Amino acid sequence: MSEPINTTRQRILDAAVERFARDGYHNTKVDDIVEDSGTSKGAVYFHFPSKQDIFLGLVDHFAALLQSRLEEAIAQEESGVRRVNAALSVCLETFSAYKKLAKIFLIQATGLGAAFEEKRREIHQRFIEIIQRHLDEAVQEGALPPIDTEIAAYAWMGAINEVVIEWVYTGHPEPGRALPALRTLLLRSIGIAEERIRQLESLDVSQTS
Repeated sequence: MSEPINTTRQRILDAAVERFARDGYHNTKVDDIVEDSGTSKGAVYFHFPSKQDIFLGLVDHFAALLQSRLEEAIAQEESGVRRVNAALSVCLETFSAYKKLAKIFLIQATGLGAAFEEKRREIHQRFIEIIQRHLDEAVQEGALPPIDTEIAAYAWMGAINEVVIEWVYTGHPEPGRALPALRTLLLRSIGIAEERIRQLESLDVSQTS
């Protein structure tokens, strides 16, 4: 019996993650991915017509994974501020758990040409819109003062991006260390009271103990 298509596709993506993360996009050949995945060139080209499609497939895979984890965490929270806090926490936790995918998504997709840049910007915009939506909810609930939530969402995305890129490049600061400081800075930037920030920090401690 032949292997299920979705399993074959995942094996190809898993092999591509390792190769792209280790050797980079340009130094990776489709034959390398064929060999590492234990499939055939025909199977690879059936799922991905080109090496570019494999790379973009990985970016889509990571974005879908991150979005799914974000939406699951957010759905468990009742207020806008707690949803924003949950989104930040899950975002850093996901980058930490999938460091090789994060490297491909945040670093290697930059500077590889128009198709890669368009995909990167498309996904960044998707997450900016998620942040903005929950900031808007917090404003509507009265938990935040009236702010320009679009600009705030861009600023948040930029800050998260820079912290994670530095960690992927150098190993520092680790997401577990970065989260408390980053959360405090970002929540202060949108007018959250210090007492509320401490409450969110206490909530994280109680959930992990």
